[in-house]
Amino acid sequence: MTSSTAAKQQLADLARLRRVRDRIDREYAQPLNVEALARDAHMSAGHLSREFRRAYGESPYSYLMTRRIERAMALLRRGDLSVTDICFAVGCASLGTFSTRFTELVGMSPSAYRRRAAQATPGLPACVAKKVTRPVRNREAPALEPQLA
Repeated sequence: MTSSTAAKQQLADLARLRRVRDRIDREYAQPLNVEALARDAHMSAGHLSREFRRAYGESPYSYLMTRRIERAMALLRRGDLSVTDICFAVGCASLGTFSTRFTELVGMSPSAYRRRAAQATPGLPACVAKKVTRPVRNREAPALEPQLA
């Protein structure tokens, strides 16, 4: 494979990955899995996962769950739906998995987040509240200074 052919293939792969990411952004509440996303992108599931991680820093599944949790955070701030209703509204099939993943990404349970968000963001425009309360993955969290005892 020549370098120009390889470059064209890489650009084509990036375009497919962008379409996969856009589809996840649009259809986060639908049942999505890596195999179906890969099939629609004309890639194997393994190749899609590797290339997606290389391009965006996380797996397609992690990206999907982050979108779902972000949407759940917005619905929790709104306050008019139960945690169970929100779980299913954002496309999660299991309340336990949703709560576990929410806690991993946000650092507190959905119920605790709802209580805290109600106190922390009153009067803020939704776009600002979303930015301020966006989930931070462990690898993105700022390192704490060591505490000397």
